[in-house]
Amino acid sequence: MVKKLEGNGLWESSRMILPEHRTKHKEQRRLLQRRDRIVLDEQELEQIQHRLLESQEHKTAVKVRVYHPYEEQLVTGHVERIHVQRKRILVDGYWIGMADIEAVEQC
Repeated sequence: MVKKLEGNGLWESSRMILPEHRTKHKEQRRLLQRRDRIVLDEQELEQIQHRLLESQEHKTAVKVRVYHPYEEQLVTGHVERIHVQRKRILVDGYWIGMADIEAVEQC
């Protein structure tokens, strides 16, 4: 009994965690891994638009890096449509909002 009361023995002997505490801990760890949106300047936006238009006109493949809060997503293909009013593009059947595009590279 004396060993339990020495150092951290009291807490080490009781390792029970409530399910509510476990889920809250997982949520907090996930929030720490959350990515922030990248703020692009005008020159980068112009380069992205130029690459997208070039891909649509010449049917060349591009890699589009898309924002996601917890992971980096890449969409590869050629631009099929650019919808200016809705501010989105169609890359191989996948609609991407212009605000979600972080980078565009030629393949």
